[in-house]
Amino acid sequence: MRAHIITIGDEILIGQIIDTNTSFIAKELDKIGVEVKKTTSIPDEKEEILEALDFASKNADIVLVTGGLGPTKDDVTKHTFCEFFNDTLVENKDVLKNIEDLFKHHVKKPMLPANKAQALVPTKATVLMNKYGTAPGMWLKYDETVFISMPGVPFEMKALMTDEVIPRLQKEFNRPFILHRTLHTYGKGESEIAATIEEWENNLPKTIKLAYLPSLGKVRLRLSTKGNDLKNLEAAIDSEVIKLKELIGDIIYGYEDDQPLEHVVAELLKRKGETLAVAESFTGGQIATAFTAAPGASKFFKGGIVSYATASKIDVLNVDKALVDKYSVVSAPVAEAMALGAQKLFSADYTISTTGNAGPTKGDSDAAIGTVFISIGTPHEIFTHEFHMGNHRERVLTKSVNKALELLQKEILKN
Repeated sequence: MRAHIITIGDEILIGQIIDTNTSFIAKELDKIGVEVKKTTSIPDEKEEILEALDFASKNADIVLVTGGLGPTKDDVTKHTFCEFFNDTLVENKDVLKNIEDLFKHHVKKPMLPANKAQALVPTKATVLMNKYGTAPGMWLKYDETVFISMPGVPFEMKALMTDEVIPRLQKEFNRPFILHRTLHTYGKGESEIAATIEEWENNLPKTIKLAYLPSLGKVRLRLSTKGNDLKNLEAAIDSEVIKLKELIGDIIYGYEDDQPLEHVVAELLKRKGETLAVAESFTGGQIATAFTAAPGASKFFKGGIVSYATASKIDVLNVDKALVDKYSVVSAPVAEAMALGAQKLFSADYTISTTGNAGPTKGDSDAAIGTVFISIGTPHEIFTHEFHMGNHRERVLTKSVNKALELLQKEILKN
């Protein structure tokens, strides 16, 4: 099954918003055995939409369109659909009632004519009721191709995909199984991993593909296969995962559907009944944010200090000024003192401290840009590590956060 995703909106093309809809739709389609062959972003212009619909009708079995369904004049998707399908708009009573209910119970403002006009849908369309917004989804057929139109608001689109679109596609089409296993690794780069698993990779069955998905401080390895016998597919791919774990099991920390590393660490701490605090300088609170983004962080996370300026390291974390004067603020002794200060301040079992020079200027230290010190405080000892993370600020920050999480996990597992 071939799918084509079309996102409509000038705001996407000028970079005003990030298109997260395509990513979500593609993942949901992949789960049910539908391959996305093309994605397209186009402006709110009739001719562009018609051209995209025409191309998709000749090259895809399923076309999913998001955006352009709002109440304003620049939203032209429904009218363009009517032109493409040689159809007209009519008022749908169920959609109108849904809009009226939304205004009555949630908006609490008078409906405008433009809001009521959203109850107009093509006569040939099957309505997909939008429980969270006024623009309905639409399901239409053109020859053998199914066209699905959904609003561009992400939470509205996601609900329609989950509640309406996916169940209908599963009923409408016979689909193969598409199976992925994605392993998360840390601590080694893409080329080093490739060299280690080269022989295994060369001997992979032709039905299984391997993809390297590197990011800063991490590499994901994705194994993919497809076919009609799910049990055989699972057995084949699981067999290769076992072989892979024998080669690089020491750097694998989870799988695609698992929680991210900060959640893995959080679960370790909660299971052991131990606590964590952080003292961050150049990472600016990113480590604390990673841990507190998920519910339940209060069970293990005691608190954090963003001691960005040198004075705050001395005044808040009680770092000895003599250490700063002797070794500079970006140094192993200062990182260690920050970890110890946070440990005492919050009475935490574990601490992470970061001090470094992320650039683009050197700040309070003469340390080279990219120089980073990370300390991990444990119930028994403090371990300090020096790294050189490159000369790009975002790279230095992201790699440092990932490395701090990796180091903390290792220490927790040792104790």
